[in-house]
Amino acid sequence: MTAAPGSRIVNAMTVDVEDYFHVSAFDGVLLRSQWDRMESRVVANTERLLLLFAETSVQATFFVLGWVAERHPDLVRRIASNGHEIASHGYAHRLVYDLTPAMFREDIRRSKHLLEEAAGRQVEGYRAPSYSLTPRSLWALDILIDEGFRYDASIFPIHHDRYGIPVSARHAYSLQRAGGEIVEAPASTVQWGPFNFPVAGGGYFRILPYAWTRWGIERINRLEQRAAIFYIHPWEIDPAQPRLSGSLLSRFRHYRNLDQTEGRLRRLMSDFSFATMKSVLRRMGGLPRGAAAQAEPLPYLW
Repeated sequence: MTAAPGSRIVNAMTVDVEDYFHVSAFDGVLLRSQWDRMESRVVANTERLLLLFAETSVQATFFVLGWVAERHPDLVRRIASNGHEIASHGYAHRLVYDLTPAMFREDIRRSKHLLEEAAGRQVEGYRAPSYSLTPRSLWALDILIDEGFRYDASIFPIHHDRYGIPVSARHAYSLQRAGGEIVEAPASTVQWGPFNFPVAGGGYFRILPYAWTRWGIERINRLEQRAAIFYIHPWEIDPAQPRLSGSLLSRFRHYRNLDQTEGRLRRLMSDFSFATMKSVLRRMGGLPRGAAAQAEPLPYLW
């Protein structure tokens, strides 16, 4: 799944649509039963991103949390009416490896229904909360196929205390499972010796210098002739969001450089070209339009 020789690389711009209080780092601080009593800022922040994308002529994929779609269906409709792709981030922002297969199926089915009802179009993509598709939750791929998803963007090929499959392939690839085929679109990394380093966005975009992300995406585009997959959350452009308690590490990861994110994002979209995940996968030959393409097995065994 490489670009055609001489063609300009177009990267995938993706947004995980969740509120600041949905973040996994605060699971032990805030009960889900308290979510409805929190000040919600997801609509205003997502609309700021929509305006920014309109100003820069960028089309993106919005992985929308079902909990958000249920309460703000008009937001989903606005995203779709602006030409962006709607994809699923699950319903309740529960880590996949903390769920049973039956619970996971119910979570993604509920989310998919809400999103398709609001957007009026089929939802084909999924990203797990906190990239929680790991060696102990690979069974989720079979359920995604069974529920009609065509691609997954939940594997991060790095070492991390919460997620990651560091030996996974670094770029999009097709997987043939017992129930059918699905495309895996991993978060972007650069390889340095035996290690992969993240350049995909999120906290890595906020906490590390902008030059790191620019260097990484440029390396992927120029040297590897591959598309990068970038992600951001609406709460990451909101430095005025309410502060929640949590561990020192969690608060550092969540609040660091919130006041710089929007400016960096504008610069990123000036430096590189972006489109939706679905269009990028098709451009790179990774999302078959009809008949199944030749699929590869998982590049690791557990």
